[in-house]
Amino acid sequence: MRTKHFENEVLLADAVATELVDLIAAKPHAVICMASGSSPKLSSEHFVNLARKKNLDISKFFFVGLDEWVGISPDTPGSCANDFQERIFAPLQIRSNQYHLFNALASDLLNECVKMDEVIKSRGGIDIMIVGIGMNGHIGFNEPGVDFNNRSHLATLAPVTSEVGQKYFQTPMQLSLGLTLGFSYLKEAAKVILIATGQSKASIIKTALKGPVTSNVPASFMQTLDHGMVFLDQQAAQDLAR
Repeated sequence: MRTKHFENEVLLADAVATELVDLIAAKPHAVICMASGSSPKLSSEHFVNLARKKNLDISKFFFVGLDEWVGISPDTPGSCANDFQERIFAPLQIRSNQYHLFNALASDLLNECVKMDEVIKSRGGIDIMIVGIGMNGHIGFNEPGVDFNNRSHLATLAPVTSEVGQKYFQTPMQLSLGLTLGFSYLKEAAKVILIATGQSKASIIKTALKGPVTSNVPASFMQTLDHGMVFLDQQAAQDLAR
């Protein structure tokens, strides 16, 4: 694992966008996995802008969603699917056959996990994963105590995840379960970039990167990844030197 520090979140977002654009330019059929939510928001915007600026051919790459809130429809503002649609798919006119997201309204949620695993396998695995970190150290919906060997799975959300998740929605939502890619994909992806910005993430970043590797702090798993990178702005990195 390597860490890179940036003066601010704008420069960090530029770096993430460059990673994505350079990958697609070199490998047009690349498979990209991204988180939704607040951490990757600016990176997604910069990716769209840079792809347009460079007239990047984005007709062949494939996108996989990291996770989704169970019971939330894809057209609900705040859902991961809606987030991707507004930030990436619509602006870049990504076709529906260029991405696969969890269907969180499916009657058989475990089968949804099987479908996701099959899609990723059929595409030859994931080339790059852009993920964030939760206040309790989760990545995606891989909550404290998670099995590091999981693939796609149904997760019971920690109370803090359910509480913080309310900020994405216009009205209060029942957030108790999530569908998520597991840490096997972090192990197998060609590259993983965890991004964190802001002072609120400083404490958990120090715990995850400087403390022991433990499922009680899921993001500590990044320490085991030779192909892992952690992008931090100054505020998120401020506790690392202490």
